[in-house]
Amino acid sequence: MARAGVPTLDAGTTVIDIIGQRPQGLIGSADTASQGTVLKEQLDLRPAYRVGELLETVPGLIVTQHSGEGKANQYFLRGFNLDHGTDIAISLDGMPVNMRTHAHGQGYADLNFFIPELASGLQYGKGTYTAADGDFATAGTVRIGYLDHLDHDLASVSAGTLGDQRVFAAASRAVAGGTLLAAADYTHVDGPWTIPDNFHKVNGVLRYSQGTVANGWALTAMGMSDHFHATNQIPERAVEEGLIGLYDAIDPTDGGSSSRWSVSGRYADTDGDRQIKASAYVIGYDMTLFNDFDYSIDFPSPINDQFEQKDHRHIYGGEVSYTRYSNLFGLAGQNTVGFQTRVDDINLILAPTTQRVERFLVRADDVLEASGGLYLENRTRWTDWARTVTGLRWDVFHGDDSSSDALNSGATSKGLLSPKMSLVLGPWAETEVYASVGRGFHSNDVRGAVTKVDALGTILSGALQAQNKVPLMTPATGYEVGFRTGIVPHLQATLSLFVLDLDSELTFSGDAGQTSAGRPSRRQGVEISTFYTPASWLIIDADLAVSRARFTSADMGEADVIDGHPGDFIPGASKVNASVGVTITDLGALGAWASGLEAGLQFRYFGPRPLLEDGSVWSPATGLVNARLGYKLTDAIKMQVDVFNLLDRRAHQIDYYYPSQLPGEAGPVNDIHFHPVEPRSARFTVSAAF
Repeated sequence: MARAGVPTLDAGTTVIDIIGQRPQGLIGSADTASQGTVLKEQLDLRPAYRVGELLETVPGLIVTQHSGEGKANQYFLRGFNLDHGTDIAISLDGMPVNMRTHAHGQGYADLNFFIPELASGLQYGKGTYTAADGDFATAGTVRIGYLDHLDHDLASVSAGTLGDQRVFAAASRAVAGGTLLAAADYTHVDGPWTIPDNFHKVNGVLRYSQGTVANGWALTAMGMSDHFHATNQIPERAVEEGLIGLYDAIDPTDGGSSSRWSVSGRYADTDGDRQIKASAYVIGYDMTLFNDFDYSIDFPSPINDQFEQKDHRHIYGGEVSYTRYSNLFGLAGQNTVGFQTRVDDINLILAPTTQRVERFLVRADDVLEASGGLYLENRTRWTDWARTVTGLRWDVFHGDDSSSDALNSGATSKGLLSPKMSLVLGPWAETEVYASVGRGFHSNDVRGAVTKVDALGTILSGALQAQNKVPLMTPATGYEVGFRTGIVPHLQATLSLFVLDLDSELTFSGDAGQTSAGRPSRRQGVEISTFYTPASWLIIDADLAVSRARFTSADMGEADVIDGHPGDFIPGASKVNASVGVTITDLGALGAWASGLEAGLQFRYFGPRPLLEDGSVWSPATGLVNARLGYKLTDAIKMQVDVFNLLDRRAHQIDYYYPSQLPGEAGPVNDIHFHPVEPRSARFTVSAAF
């Protein structure tokens, strides 16, 4: 049941009406047990300290940060430490957010250009079971949509206790048979840090559209620019010994800047027999980061291990699909053929720096990376209680690197065939059962696929250091069974059991400029998600995800012996993620004075993670509570206060375990390095809808 202002979503999903009615859910249209939809209303009602945290509306997904606000978030899902986006495919308004062969990390997904007020909702899926999902879609996929028009012009002003200010405005008008929408925001955040983040961000969107998402077209321009200081993770020993405070930094000059602009278009033509869809985009992107994670190991005079990463690129891509609705031999179904392509033209630089001043060049790379993906999908309803979704996908990747060191230049290509299938049985008593299997993949950094020499190691040692190549694509195979039920009045519940096998845990180390080859791995677990609306004014949602992540091959011998931590635990893989939310809206039954009242309470649990392969060091769990209280003074004016870390927990956003060397230390020391959770803070907002 679609709500006003929310576009119709693609086949395979439906919309949940969460306000005042029993949720219709996804029964009858979902392809898997872990597929879902989050409505605009749900996003609007959730208190979020940073914009990326709105993705935590996806059950089991944790979004955190280990650096300044201008840096991409860290993501955790299904037993994965997804770093900045290695195994979760994120798109906004039809454009990919993940960056291939990125200066800082493969799959880097920075959502700072997302304006939440424009979101029409999001669709999510987990696993490798959908033919239209390509690169990075192994642990999960998140698609965020934007509105074509606004019911009212919007404006808001926010101010917070941690130097948090934001101004936002948006309007849409009928123009020449279509709708012109314009929006802009400005954000500033200092945070609790001794050296303030001084994060400044400017965002803008301009869209012209005609028709609907199913029958119409749109042309959109976006632009974002930011700059920031960064207080990165800090060593636990430095805090315990009183060398620094909880919100201090070891290197006071870390930080960076980024910008992103894009022009994109979409077209759709749908009738009773077929649907044609097409989209295209051009993206420009620049990023500069200065980070110092280990301080004085490589260049000990006295804090000299800072490094600079630069990424400048243009991305060109698009997608076209044709769907035919059929009724063959009395069997209802549809067949889709689609093609996706993307080209990244990238310039990358890695250099050691001191207080942001470059010392020398480690490597510079001009990379051209291109891909094409052809997919076929068939949906057939065999009986009233059985339907299937089968798909086949063929992807081809090509990468060409012209490096500052000729030994690290080269080209490589790879193709991968990915079959996928889901069986859906039911509904019986408002319950469906799902079984899914499929192959997916993530791409790897082109530099790691052609590099022969460890650039930084060679410079530090003065002798040529060889480096093993890694494949351009890493396959993953997933299996999932589960069910979705609405048998209990006002309650929708889903349960899924999953297994995901990854051929290799490959990671690119941006500071060293090299790719590390890991072992094959397996994730398995269970996820439970519930959504309860016992009254028109009350929503309760609760999610629980329990995962077991392990390497599946023997230790890699010499590498692990040198590291000193053999074992099969996967560092950073959380065992338990959970959340509980309570939302109250429109208490008009208590009297006219209460009709404009809304409130929300959100608890998020980020479970313990092993930090070493042998399981000898673990991170502590983090449980946080955020709250919101809002009141509509009139139909047009609303006041709202959000309180973050309501219980003022002293906890960690994220933890790592690695060696670092502080000034005065004789050598590197293995230690936990963590980024603290911000203390209790409040944000006050006044908004208007004209």
